[in-house]
Amino acid sequence: MSEESLIPTVRLGRNGLAVSAIGVGTWAWGDRMLWGYGRSYGDADLQAAFQTSIRAGVTFFDTAEVYGMGRSERLLGEFIRTAQSSVTVATKFFPFPWRLGRGAVVQALRRSLKRLGLPQVDLYLIHWPTPLVSVETLAQGLADALEAGLTKAVGVSNFNVQQMRRAHAVLAARGATLACNQVEYSLLARRPERNGLFDLCRELGVTLVAYSPLGMGLLSGKYTADNPPPGVRGRRYSRDLLIRIQPLIALLREIGAAHGGKSPAQVALNWVVAKGALPIPGAKNARQAEENAGAVGWLLDSGEVAALDAASQNL
Repeated sequence: MSEESLIPTVRLGRNGLAVSAIGVGTWAWGDRMLWGYGRSYGDADLQAAFQTSIRAGVTFFDTAEVYGMGRSERLLGEFIRTAQSSVTVATKFFPFPWRLGRGAVVQALRRSLKRLGLPQVDLYLIHWPTPLVSVETLAQGLADALEAGLTKAVGVSNFNVQQMRRAHAVLAARGATLACNQVEYSLLARRPERNGLFDLCRELGVTLVAYSPLGMGLLSGKYTADNPPPGVRGRRYSRDLLIRIQPLIALLREIGAAHGGKSPAQVALNWVVAKGALPIPGAKNARQAEENAGAVGWLLDSGEVAALDAASQNL
């Protein structure tokens, strides 16, 4: 059995685009000087992460025009041109206040395609909703991008229940489908389960794509109250939280040991998959990419999922 065959694929939305069951978020590829990452990795590290991912069968890469103001898209495009296998690319439109019409969605995608060096992306999303322009206008722009052949599928990101339902309705009226809603979701961020978003995704056949599935690294197990994350991340998360999550980290380690030595991060990512979502953790080097790939191809049992649910319920 080839290594690639160990990575299952899933479909985005009902009968939609086939993608690897775990992806790669490339936010840090563009903004690597933020959030305390400093100069700990360079372009060669990112290319190694890309190559290791695709060799393992992780071929879904998520980027956006605002990641490093286009830098992430340009790097991903460079790496794709060296790839020996096909990859699946998602990018996103950010509704800046000076780009409010539906035509801006298509225009921005054309610029993203130029940076990526591609004639078409696989998935195009609205990055955030905005009070300055209606959901309906943005959704019409997505439908226009589909009809222009610039993307194979469309989705949204950070849309709430009402906004997602409205976007779905507009696309359906144009004969199109809403493939996904990309939101923060992890053992430390379970709001989609509680606010009705996950239920609506199931109702409408929309895939929930989970960004920050490792809680900005907190679920990796390497941080404690005495060893907090560096930079801005360390100031974002309180000492109290770092103390409170340690029982959860211990459980992740225990479950990982029962699955042949899986790491806390791999168990946390597998929990997202077991919930029916598609995680897109970051990967800044080959080691992280290899670890991410090891998070799928196996599955937690229902008792383990329930135990993790209980351990993270009040965090």
